[in-house]
Amino acid sequence: MASRLNVVYLDLKPLPLSIFDSGVEKFQNAFQAKDYVEAAWHIEKAEKSLKVLRSRQDFEPKILKSLHTELVVQKQNIIYHLGQEWEKLVIWKLSGQKETANLDVETVLKTELHLCTAVPKGEETGSLIASVLEAFTILGQLNTRLRFFSHLLLKYILKPLILYPVLHLNIMEDQETQTSVLQFEKILSSQEHPSPPEVYIKVMTVLEHLHKHLFDVPFSDSEVEDIKPKVALTEALGDMIWEELSDCIIRDCLVYSIPTNSNQLEKYEVVIKATEDFEKALKNIHFLKNDATALLKYARNVNTHFASKKCQDVVVAARNLMTSEMHNTVKITPESKITLPKMSTPSSGDKLKAAKVAQIQCAETGSLENEKQVSQYTFSMPACRISETVQKLMELAYQTLSEATSSNTQCAVQLFYTTRNIFHLFYDVVPTYHKENLQKLPQLTAIHHNNCMYIAHHLLTLGHQFRYKLPPPLCDGAATFVDLVQSFRRLGTECFLAQMRTQKAELLERLSSVKNFSNLDEEDNYMVANKAVRQVIHHLKRLGKVWQDVLPVTIYCKAMGTLLNTTIMEIANRVTALEDISTEDGDRIYSLCKIMVEEGPQIFTPLAEENKNKTYQQEVPLYVPKWMKFKELMIVLQASLQEIVDRWADGKGPLATEFSSTEIKSLIRALFQNTERRAAALNRIK
Repeated sequence: MASRLNVVYLDLKPLPLSIFDSGVEKFQNAFQAKDYVEAAWHIEKAEKSLKVLRSRQDFEPKILKSLHTELVVQKQNIIYHLGQEWEKLVIWKLSGQKETANLDVETVLKTELHLCTAVPKGEETGSLIASVLEAFTILGQLNTRLRFFSHLLLKYILKPLILYPVLHLNIMEDQETQTSVLQFEKILSSQEHPSPPEVYIKVMTVLEHLHKHLFDVPFSDSEVEDIKPKVALTEALGDMIWEELSDCIIRDCLVYSIPTNSNQLEKYEVVIKATEDFEKALKNIHFLKNDATALLKYARNVNTHFASKKCQDVVVAARNLMTSEMHNTVKITPESKITLPKMSTPSSGDKLKAAKVAQIQCAETGSLENEKQVSQYTFSMPACRISETVQKLMELAYQTLSEATSSNTQCAVQLFYTTRNIFHLFYDVVPTYHKENLQKLPQLTAIHHNNCMYIAHHLLTLGHQFRYKLPPPLCDGAATFVDLVQSFRRLGTECFLAQMRTQKAELLERLSSVKNFSNLDEEDNYMVANKAVRQVIHHLKRLGKVWQDVLPVTIYCKAMGTLLNTTIMEIANRVTALEDISTEDGDRIYSLCKIMVEEGPQIFTPLAEENKNKTYQQEVPLYVPKWMKFKELMIVLQASLQEIVDRWADGKGPLATEFSSTEIKSLIRALFQNTERRAAALNRIK
């Protein structure tokens, strides 16, 4: 009976339970001896045996729960102690400043990283750091610790080294305390952004130091099946931070190293080589696994980035010019030219070939030169004033196209269409951004008109000047700006015509205070009319001064002539509409018209030199279509019936040229009483 009980007892004590008991016991012994690796192995063995016990259906649940609780307590105990050891071995000294996206230099200078490299007592090789890291690995806690460490490493060491060229890395080794200290010091630097080679050296110094003292640790072989503590710690760190680290290097370093001029592209090979060496060094310490990373791809794709950066810089510069003040002007004359950037000259072979072709053509066609030559200024921009910013904008366009001629095909195409986009941007931005000033300030409207005409003038030949220096398909006819010419002319014209309508409305409003020029024999009515006429003259003179030396002479004279014509026609129409004009009214209307005739020509002052304006003041009838009609009206107001009939001359005289028979008859009826002489005169006006 006893033997049977013993057999049952042996069956009830399964092998996994004995393994669990043995594992816990050995764990406690190793833990007390601070043999963390051994302790971790045994606690993992105990955990595995507990899983086997749970899989059995005949085992008491209460015992399982008790065993599980014991295992959790012991495992958390070693994890806690390992954490304390880790904090003693890897010490971060940080400033107490609140976390921000980017730390300032002064804050970073307070950062220190202390690594303890001491070897535990009784151990010939292997540091305490290696023991702790291996134990973390066995317990599955390594990723948690590494992730927090990598966050601090990026934020307080690697990113500041990339951002600030004034930071210098200083590593001190203390043999007595067996501690290495990584800290920063500030140096003098005139650079706004560090160069890529400098950044690579600094980053590699940090990672190699960590690899040597922290992550390049020997792990003992696994004694437990399915437990694989052998991991490349540097590789694990690389998996965690490389993507963010490379993005930071690209965003805060490589972007600023991209050349701004195509002539500097060859020198960029130094940066590409440095990037390749940097990645090789990272692979040597197992920080990187893949060959072609985003960092190296970015550096090698410099032509694309150069084009994108150049285009972005051009558009930003153009927009800044467009949103600047327009009133700062420069004088443009027919002799004014934009200095074309130097472009590659044809080879001697091309020159010889071109010369031979020219000789053959001359021999075949003979001389086709016309004896009468047009002026060299025939197709030049007339003298006027344009915004200084627009002149710079055109220079920017020429420089960009010049850059395109010495770039590769992809870059050249991007730069060409960026230049086109500059003009599209001008068309959309300037009228909107300066809308209020363009409506209120006549001078600014005139400048804007000139700006648009100046741009249109250059757009006619801009593409042709660069066409044969650009790669296909641009050289095959795509390099043109002619399609934009009409849009810019319309833009300038519409804006100026809107200002002309505004000025016309103001002139007519000033004349509206005069009630049909009737009853001027009353002193008050005459004073009102006289004041209105003089206000109109003053307004026109002031406007003439505002546009003086700004608009081209022909545009100036046409504009002022149109406004003066509007004024005199308004007066003439009101006078001819009167049904009765007394002798005194006629005299006073005549005196008002005389003011217009005497002072009207004085508004034509297109040039700053007064003595040069007399010619234009004498040519008023050329710019004011109804000027002679107005002067004929004055003659009629002072003439007798016979003089009016004589100037009509049976519809062939000067009066008939300016007035219709109906208008003259109406004036005669208003000026003269109903007599036989008036009836006879009316009969002769046909």
